[in-house]
Amino acid sequence: MTNMTLSIPEELVKKMKQFKEVRWSEVARQAIEKRIEDFQTMEKIVQKSKLTQKDADEIADLVKTSLAKRLDIR
Repeated sequence: MTNMTLSIPEELVKKMKQFKEVRWSEVARQAIEKRIEDFQTMEKIVQKSKLTQKDADEIADLVKTSLAKRLDIR
């Protein structure tokens, strides 16, 4: 197994130390694994999609406009 070094803010380290029974390396490994699974799922969806980049841009613009109206942003 490969080792990995993470930079963690001191404030977070203090919070982690409150729960010494937790295997934080396992928590990190599971989070990374879950994120990879999420990306793989997104890739599968995108591969099957017939949307073009132009279509996606138009949908994004519609969502932004609708959200701005709902939040009354001008």
